[in-house]
This record gives sequence, C-alpha cells and structure tokens, in this order.
Amino acid sequence: MNVDLLLGLQWGDEGKGKIVDVLTSKYDIIARFQGGPNAGHTLEFDGIKHVLRTIPSGIFHKNNVNIIGNGVVMDPVVFQTEIKGLEKFNLDVKSKLFLSRKAHLILPTHR
Repeated sequence: MNVDLLLGLQWGDEGKGKIVDVLTSKYDIIARFQGGPNAGHTLEFDGIKHVLRTIPSGIFHKNNVNIIGNGVVMDPVVFQTEIKGLEKFNLDVKSKLFLSRKAHLILPTHR
C-alpha cells in the first residue's frame, strides 16, 4: 500500500486544501490529522465558493472516504454548521465521513 502525505511547513494559508482537492479524485482515503476550526480550506468550483474548517476537502468527491483523525480539534458548533452547509449539495456525508473518538473537543465555554 502506498501513502502520500501533503504537509504544510508554514503557518497555514499555503493552499494545502486546494492541492488536496485536486489530488483527492485519485485516492481512496483523505484524512485530516491535526489542526482545528481556525484553519480553513477555501475551494471554488462550478462557480461556488466552499469553506471547510474541519471536514477534509475530499468530501466533494464520490469515491473516497474522509477521516477526521485523533489530532484534530473539533468544535461541534462549527462542525454542525459545516454539515448543514453541505446538505444542499446532496453529499452522502454519513457514509463518507468518519470522526475519530480520540479527536479533541473544544466547546463554546472554552472560548
């Protein structure tokens, strides 16, 4: 099995999400392994701008699985807003998106 890793070595805003989106059609599994809701991926296709903060950018492709891993900081409010925003695109989020039970949880009371 081959594994490719796209890793940013700056402080963000390097275009990782856009690159992952271009490459994801060729992969079975897309995983996010770190970061939190302060980091977002902005994608634009079909004239529509998509901003994802927690969900991996591979969610728009039909034949892959998306994983939110152990090192990701989850804000349930942001996550729910993202899920609702994806509903209008008829994506099968429930079967394509998996969340690690060991992901870190941040609540509104932590702010």
